[in-house]
This record gives sequence, C-alpha cells and structure tokens, in this order.
Amino acid sequence: MRKGLIVGMLLCMVFVSVACSSTKSSENAGPSDSTATAVVDPNVPGWKSDLSPITFDWYINFSWFTNKWGEDYTSKFITEKTGVNLNLIVPAGNENEKLQTMIASGNLPDFLTLDVGDGAIQKLIDGGLVESWNELADKYDPYFFKASDPDKVKWFTQEDGNFYGYPNASSSPNDFKKYGVQYTSNQAFVVRKDMYEALGKPDMRTPEGFLNALVAAKEMFPDVDGQPLIPISFHEFSENGNYSLESFLQNFLAIPQEKDGKLYDRSTDPEYLKWLKTFRKANEMGLFAKDIFIDKRPQVDEKVTQGRYFSMLYQISDIGPQNAEIYLKDPNKIYIPIDGPANSNLDQPTLLGPSINGWTLTLISKNVKDKKRAIEFMTYMISEEGQKDIALGVEGITYEHVNGKDQFIESYLKDTSGSTKYGAQQAFWMLMDTNMWLNWAPPTIEPYLTAQEWSKGKTYNFSEFSQLDPVGTSDEGIAGTNIKLLWGKTLTKLLLSKSDAEFDEIYEKFLKERDKLGYDKVIAYQQKKYEENRAKLSIE
Repeated sequence: MRKGLIVGMLLCMVFVSVACSSTKSSENAGPSDSTATAVVDPNVPGWKSDLSPITFDWYINFSWFTNKWGEDYTSKFITEKTGVNLNLIVPAGNENEKLQTMIASGNLPDFLTLDVGDGAIQKLIDGGLVESWNELADKYDPYFFKASDPDKVKWFTQEDGNFYGYPNASSSPNDFKKYGVQYTSNQAFVVRKDMYEALGKPDMRTPEGFLNALVAAKEMFPDVDGQPLIPISFHEFSENGNYSLESFLQNFLAIPQEKDGKLYDRSTDPEYLKWLKTFRKANEMGLFAKDIFIDKRPQVDEKVTQGRYFSMLYQISDIGPQNAEIYLKDPNKIYIPIDGPANSNLDQPTLLGPSINGWTLTLISKNVKDKKRAIEFMTYMISEEGQKDIALGVEGITYEHVNGKDQFIESYLKDTSGSTKYGAQQAFWMLMDTNMWLNWAPPTIEPYLTAQEWSKGKTYNFSEFSQLDPVGTSDEGIAGTNIKLLWGKTLTKLLLSKSDAEFDEIYEKFLKERDKLGYDKVIAYQQKKYEENRAKLSIE
C-alpha cells in the first residue's frame, strides 16, 4: 500500500469502501470485525503485528480484587510491550447483582472473568453475548492453537463445536501425572499456632476433640487485643450456602463422590450430617460469633491479620498475604494447617487438587472494541512468554537470569509490598497457568512451607466431577438454581437449630422440598454429565 502514493490515492478514489477501510485500533473504537488482508502465519504470535495503544475493559467478578493495572512494574511493562492497557472493573457490592444487570442491559465490557461454576457463563453463551475463541483464532490469530492447551480447549468446547472461554489454574489428568508430586491443595483446616501449642496441640479430628479445643481456646484466650476471640470461622455465607461446610468439609471427611459408577449424594452421608450437627452444637455452646454469618472477604482478611480467629476451615492461599504480614511481626502467631475434621475411621482427607475445570473462566464479549487485538492479547496472556511476564515480572527488578535459570531477586521476595508495587506472581491471576508457573516458583519459605507440605499426598484430581451442575433456563437448570437457594437458607437454619431433633426436622423438610423442586431431574442431568466427562477425559 505504501509503494506508490499516487496509485494508492487512485485506488482509494475508485474503491472508497474497500481501500479506505482500515484495521487500526483505537481506544475509542467500537466493536471491530476487520479481516486480515494477508495470510496470518500460525507460527508467529499475532500481537506483535500491532503494538498501537488500545485499552480494553476487563470485568473481574470478585469484589475483593483490588489490584489496579498500570500502577506496578509488571503491568506497565506488559502495556509497553504489547500496547494493551487494561481498565480493570470490579463490582462494589453483590457480584451476582452487578453481573445480572450487565447481562440484562447487554452492556458488557470487553473481557469478563467469572468463577468457572457461575451459571451466568452458560447464560452469556446461550444468549450469544460472547465470542467463540476458536473462531476468533481461526480468523485473526491461529498462533492461539500453538499457545493453548488442547485438553483445556476440548474440555470447554460446547455442543455447537465452539469454546467461549479459557480457564486459569487448570490441570488436566495428564498434567496431574506429570506434575502431581508437586501439587498441593488449597483446602485446609488452620489454627493460630501460638494458641494451639499453648493448648497442648489437641487432637481436633473427632467431634468431641474439636468442641473441647474450641472451648479451651475461648477460655484461655477470651480476647485478642481487647476484642473477643472467634473460636471458628469459615468462608463467607452466600445465598447458596457456604463452601467450607459443603464439598470442602466432605473432602476432609473423605466421603466418596461416586459409588459403583453412580454419583453419590454426599450431603446425605451420615459422617457429613454428624459434623454439621457438631457445628450446630458449637453454636449452641456459644462458640460461633454472629460475625461469621455476615462477614465478607475484606472483613475476614482484617480479622485474620488481627489474629482474632483460633481456627478456620478455609482456603490457605486466601489468607496468604495476611499470614505473611503476621509472620514478619511474630512467627509464632501465624495460622498453620493441622489434621482437622475426620470421619469415624480417621481416614486421611481427600482434598481437592488442581482439576481441568480450574478456578475461573475468562470470556470475550460481543461488544469487544477490537476482535483481532482481543484474541491476540489473550493468546499472549496464555502463551509461555505472557505467563513468564505475568509470573516473573520485569527482569532486573523482580527477577534475574542466573546459571541458565530465571529466578526471583532475593530483595523482591523480602519486600512485602509485592502486589501493589511490583505486580508479579499472582497479582494478575486471571489467566495464570499454575503448571507453567512451577518452572519459576521460588523456593517455598515460611509461612507458606508448612501449609504446602501438609497437603502433599492428600491431594486428588477430581476433574470428572467438574461442571456437573445444570444451568440456564432448562427444567433441570431452574430446579438446580432453586435447590441451591433452598440449601442456602436451610444451612443457616441447621446451624442455628436448638437441638439435634430440630436439626433432623429441618433437614427432612429440606429433602422433601428438594424433591418437589425437581431433584430427580438434576441428578439425571449430573449423572449424564459425569459419564460424558469420563469419556472426554478418556477415563474407563
């Protein structure tokens, strides 16, 4: 086009609609569907072909996420390298309300990152509100198929043959075979180290031992810096229940997820109900604080830093920054994992390890400013080059190349302002490949070492049990949604019940109402999906 200015001008005059169109990117541009005029080389990353400035809006459906793009070394470096700036959007209040409002209005940002189990994902796909990644890649950046994991692509491919999102923290069964010995679980039962040791390291695996330890902790440590001690805490309660008291607890109790090829209803297992009654008893004994029913993630984080919890059934990484802050002040006050609730045989827990489903799914909306730049940037993000940039940060600032290996600089690892100042490691986790990151992981030190070592050997791959819940407006989808809402209300009632007899009455009522809502349809759907999952994963 640049060889002859006069020829170009003549062509533009004759073919205005063709020759005068361009594929240039702009921060204020509307949705673009420009096609490349030349054959795209599938062996060359597409993002390198256009480094002009563009800003994408990226919605992250987690109200606790606070990192800002462009305020740290790593994100600045990535923007300078690719030309892509990000406006990260986080809901100020209820995530579900914010997301549903956006979907209803059709006013979606360029990218969205949601929990992989969020029913809104299927709603976005069925509503034609998000782009097919494979179609974008075919058209604009075939290098995507070199950078992506074919197992993940296959797993998330829909019945129409397309896939609409890419996961983070995802590991296939093949990955588990390759990296399994290094895998740890995020599920843990943690206690405040100094208090636990002062109590004589009590055995908390049985209901009796558990309750006795909570009572002893409250008596020995009634307050923490003038504020009441909270003997036990969990993840936040939502309208659908509480993760800590559902599959999390069931994994600690080593309750199987299937028996003889049929999905097993773990929520009816005697061991599970026994422990729910144990927590009910704990509340009756005044060992629960009202806070645990209403606190959200920021309030929990604050109380962890203050050391106000004696014990928590919680994801260990979710208190990582707070634990690190505590460790610098007093290593004896950190939270450490111990053997927590167990079944009657005291079997080792079967904790959730990495699965192919991952943690979140990132989607590209139909409103995306520039489809070509969008898929090119996503390809960069999931590629080894992009993952290295996100994980390691900037050479000379956060990492250095020593003896043929990239490794973090010691001074950076000791700096507690990591996320906000440097932005490396897990600051921008939306598309992190945890397997790839093992190549650059620094040696684990306290307060993280004990937590990781404790879960090794207790971690399992449950990929075939992923994505079993029905979603959408189908009969089973509506039934599944209503049953979750029913359970959310029931769980709180069970914990607040005044006796085991009242507990049983509430639970039996739940089972009957669950059946009326269409539980049989949900189970039939889940069984079918389970069998399909096994086929997808080539599990015999």
